[in-house]
Amino acid sequence: MNAVEITSLILAGVLVGFINTLAGGGSIISLSLLMFFGLPAPVANGTNRVAIAIQNIAATTSFKQKKVLEWKKALLLSIPAIFGSVAGAVIAVDIDEHSFEVAIGIIMLIMAFVVLYKPGKYIYGKKEVREKPVNWKVYLIFFFIGIYGGFIHMGVGYFWLTGIVLGAGYDLVKANAIKVLLILAYAPFTIFVFYTNHQIRWDFGLVLATGSVIGALIASHMAVKRGVVFVKWVIIIVVIMTSIQMFGIYDIKGLFAGLLTTENPY
Repeated sequence: MNAVEITSLILAGVLVGFINTLAGGGSIISLSLLMFFGLPAPVANGTNRVAIAIQNIAATTSFKQKKVLEWKKALLLSIPAIFGSVAGAVIAVDIDEHSFEVAIGIIMLIMAFVVLYKPGKYIYGKKEVREKPVNWKVYLIFFFIGIYGGFIHMGVGYFWLTGIVLGAGYDLVKANAIKVLLILAYAPFTIFVFYTNHQIRWDFGLVLATGSVIGALIASHMAVKRGVVFVKWVIIIVVIMTSIQMFGIYDIKGLFAGLLTTENPY
């Protein structure tokens, strides 16, 4: 690896860690950069999981120290998420990028609408839902979200937040804390699947993780300090930017091409 690659991965990692911890969708930056540096899509997908795992260790620890992480329910919800993620990682061998991007673009716009026009329902949670035991429908939903998270991580944070807020009743700050623990719970399993299929570039993943940890720590601090309204607006901005990328209005990989010049390292 050269100095340009290392610097770019660290800087991108800070931004990705911040976005992923507060909302989701930051992996569109890291995946685009990794593919720009020459990694095939499956290898970029696997390599990105290394940074995701380490980033969520930092974020989970930070949320725990700030006493906003609901451990009991988070661990229960992680069970179907783990099983789903393993299934998703196993089938992540042939990604239809165009269909994927269009579908996620539509979902991102729906998410933006919900956050903007149904704030009381989405960002604050409901006490009566929070105090009830988790029912089988929520477990089933978390299993399917886990499949998506195992298949390709990009944008899965939005689905976790929606499931946690609407299905478990938590506000956006506590939902973010649970979200990072869920992702951390299944990350080792997905990494193992990609590793056994030789789809991880460890040097790239560890350098990217260095920046991601910094971004995750900043984000977790700001989430607790600024509250749910701040998190809401971060989500809205990221959702809109992600949708624009997914519909091809601008190209992040093209942006990297304009800013960086490097030889293909893979």
